[in-house]
Amino acid sequence: MAGVSGRTGVRVVVVGDRGTGKSSLISTAATETFPETVQPVLPPTRLPADFYPDRVPVTIIDTSSSLEHRAKLAEELKRADAVVLTYSCDNANLSRPITFWLHELRRLEVRAPVIVVGCKLDLRDEHQRMSLEQVMSPIMQQFREIETCIECSAASQIQVPDVFYYAQKAVLHPTAPLFDQETQTLKPRCIRALKRIFILCDRDMDGALSDAELNEFQVQCFNAPLQPAEIVGVKRVVQEKLPDGVNHLGLTLSGFLFLHALFIEKGRLETTWTVLRKFGYDDAIKLSGSFLPVPAKRAPDQSVELTSESLEFLKRVFNLFDIDNDGALRHDDLDDLFSTAPESPWQEAPYRDAAERTAMGALSLNGFLSEWALMTLLDPASSLANLIYIGYAGDPSSALRATRRRSLDRKKRQTERNVFQCVVFGPKNAGKSSLLTSFLGSNMECVVANSNYRPFSGNYTSTVDESYATNGIDELQGTRKTLILREIPEDRFKKFLSNKQSLAACDAAMFAYDSSDELSWRRATELLVEVARQGEETGFGVPCLLVATKYDLDPFPMAAQDSAKVCQEMGIESPIPVSVKSGDLNNLFSRIIRAAEHPHLSIPETETGRKHKQYRQLVNHSLMLFSVGAAIAVVGLAAYRTYAARKNTSS
Repeated sequence: MAGVSGRTGVRVVVVGDRGTGKSSLISTAATETFPETVQPVLPPTRLPADFYPDRVPVTIIDTSSSLEHRAKLAEELKRADAVVLTYSCDNANLSRPITFWLHELRRLEVRAPVIVVGCKLDLRDEHQRMSLEQVMSPIMQQFREIETCIECSAASQIQVPDVFYYAQKAVLHPTAPLFDQETQTLKPRCIRALKRIFILCDRDMDGALSDAELNEFQVQCFNAPLQPAEIVGVKRVVQEKLPDGVNHLGLTLSGFLFLHALFIEKGRLETTWTVLRKFGYDDAIKLSGSFLPVPAKRAPDQSVELTSESLEFLKRVFNLFDIDNDGALRHDDLDDLFSTAPESPWQEAPYRDAAERTAMGALSLNGFLSEWALMTLLDPASSLANLIYIGYAGDPSSALRATRRRSLDRKKRQTERNVFQCVVFGPKNAGKSSLLTSFLGSNMECVVANSNYRPFSGNYTSTVDESYATNGIDELQGTRKTLILREIPEDRFKKFLSNKQSLAACDAAMFAYDSSDELSWRRATELLVEVARQGEETGFGVPCLLVATKYDLDPFPMAAQDSAKVCQEMGIESPIPVSVKSGDLNNLFSRIIRAAEHPHLSIPETETGRKHKQYRQLVNHSLMLFSVGAAIAVVGLAAYRTYAARKNTSS
């Protein structure tokens, strides 16, 4: 049975020098009796679920410190949830064995919390006594992985169960995600989560938790109400230490945060963890998967989109945080919006600079919705989590939807998708990145007329990593679609196609080439053929467009003839001429949308693929003729039998 943290068990590995009391400690904890003799290394020892209040069983692994057992020790440490590091209290030089083992744990890259345990407390020489704090304070400053320290005596039955209780607690209720020991403050992600919980509990949205709201919170988290005197006592404690933590309306956000910092400082981490887990948080202080009903994609050629309900919610949120009503969210506005999320999700690639922004770097509504569309496509779980973090109160299962398979769209010759992904291929210096840059701000049918159009930059820098650009496209019939361009650098082309399902996620593919460079053209057609071949082999054929960039330059000789021949042979449209430098994009992005909306068209065919298609058609035609012939034969035989039967009857 899973415990409060969802764990079904805690694995504790005990390490330390020989003779420090490891085996005696384990045996005494399990049997509550000090053993007269004990074997050098005990087999795994299990403390049952009812041994500690959290009702999670603990498995204790004894180890040997001898050199010949180091490989086994390293193996056990890699599987540890927590490490108990023992030393002997009768050792005059305590710091040496402790620091040796802590360095060894770091060398082995052990990430588990460490409980430092002084054994044989009953043997310590009182005349040479140093306090535990004096010994451990400098060591804990150096080794932050130490969760806590404790002294015990197996022989005298002093604090033996507490050792493994603290080890279990370090796993079930860890300090590190919540609290910075160095600064003695709550960590940012913990503050953000508690702020969200405070807002959810502040039903009347007056910025404070009233007595009734505090009681409701207490019942929800701990299944027991607070007595009036207890509420008065809580607020008094806060007000004495933090005057603005309480006002005439109740407990403020700062007071709520102060209370949790106080719980943690007093070692009551389970209180804060209980609150976080009641509101769906896991050990990383993110919403756990069980709270995120992401639509299941049953096939690789399905995608996930925002529903109309979640889009309307996002529009309302945008207007709410657009304080100055200028139609854009600045960095501070976005920070405020995502202040209840673990972090702002768009500060790093692939989201950073992927959407339309104003000259001041603010995010327009179009850019805001486009960023959400991109995040939903690439990471639906993160998109749904962030919707919930910022206040989406509807049914989480109604926030996102899985699209119909693109193979089915192709059969039906239409699609219901609102978000399309177009991969951008092409040789180096073909202008792929310039196309993506110009796309950010091209949400009007005519790019030149758009005041947000990004001008051409003559500085060339080869793209190393994949990059994205996303924007909304207004269609002539008044509908609006979101287009996501994904640039694949030439150096990553083979790696992209090495995944046989890579084309399944694509609604269209664009092949850019420098119209003034014959070598660029030839390389683009090679890439086109490879993509077409993979589409034929995998069944994930994709509409393709050739784009002749730098059309302000003179085309290479035979450009028109070569392109016409290739397009005719492969069954796709003629190259689309564009010039980012002159601002003439020839409605490129709208044409990509139209190609994606007709998934049965513009799919290139190789000669091999065409022959296979003709062969299949011939086989199907033969089977049809055979079926028709067989049917005629059956009908004829039946007619003959009927005739023969009538003749016999008349005779």
